[in-house]
Amino acid sequence: MDAPTAARPTKLAVIGAGSVGVAIAYAALIRGSADAVALYDLDRAKAEAEVLDLAHGLPFLAGKRVEGGDDLRTIAGSDVVVVTAGAKQSPGEPRLALAGRNAEILRRLMPGIREHAPEAIVVLVTNPCDVLTVVAQREGGLDPARVLSSGTVLDSSRLRWRLSELVRVHPRSVHALMIGEHGDSEFPLWSRAKIGPVLVREWREDGELRFDDAALDRIADDVVHAAYRIIEGKGATSSAIGVSTARIVEAILGDEHAVLPVSSVLDGPHGIAGIALSLPTVVGRAGIERVLEVPMEDDELAALHRSADAIAASLAGIA
Repeated sequence: MDAPTAARPTKLAVIGAGSVGVAIAYAALIRGSADAVALYDLDRAKAEAEVLDLAHGLPFLAGKRVEGGDDLRTIAGSDVVVVTAGAKQSPGEPRLALAGRNAEILRRLMPGIREHAPEAIVVLVTNPCDVLTVVAQREGGLDPARVLSSGTVLDSSRLRWRLSELVRVHPRSVHALMIGEHGDSEFPLWSRAKIGPVLVREWREDGELRFDDAALDRIADDVVHAAYRIIEGKGATSSAIGVSTARIVEAILGDEHAVLPVSSVLDGPHGIAGIALSLPTVVGRAGIERVLEVPMEDDELAALHRSADAIAASLAGIA
């Protein structure tokens, strides 16, 4: 009987050694999302310093190797390439306002990614991530299944946490999604949101419904504007996007067939095509396996189309 073949070591590359890129690399090493992590940045001193700082923690981490610098060849052999490079969102600035600046940065990056990591799944974290997912797919000539963005994975986590705080249960027992644009037009899919097996709209305390429409609207507003409050206080969101992106990487490299609200270029769900936005999506080693067409109430479907229109308008502005 032949001995089992050892699995090939996995490699994650992170482009951009700013606060978000470093948080993703750190989270991936702690969680063991990939065997090796490569960190690339045009600023050689910054990239090498961050790599050295991470390497000093390897005896305590699940990841096995970290490398990087200012040579894009450091991403060679990567299974997943996460792009965080780009202009940062200023306090009060809508994510879509970054579209033109960051689209140009991405256009310059895509040829190098295709040259050095042609087999990699590309995950966009740079904002506006929905717009840039379309740009990356078009400019890179990529299979739409092999390019996605972090979408509303973090936003959904924010929603789950907020609900968990209000009803005093663990966030893992809250099953709720933000969908649409990763930005101001995103919205909760309240018709499907549950706490354990109980619909959020039917959750009762002391015999009374806990959440009326006004309460649900306040929760949605808190989630939509959460990033702005963090940016105002500390300059950028980083920790939670690091962990949530690592989770996406694990779903890909582990071929988990996990359902996550990532953003991908759609080809018809709910009548939307050629636009990237977040819907519940099966994610595995091939990238996007399929987008789930979840039944929605009429107002939710209308909100989804408004979200798609906002992204389409931004794309038209940078074409």
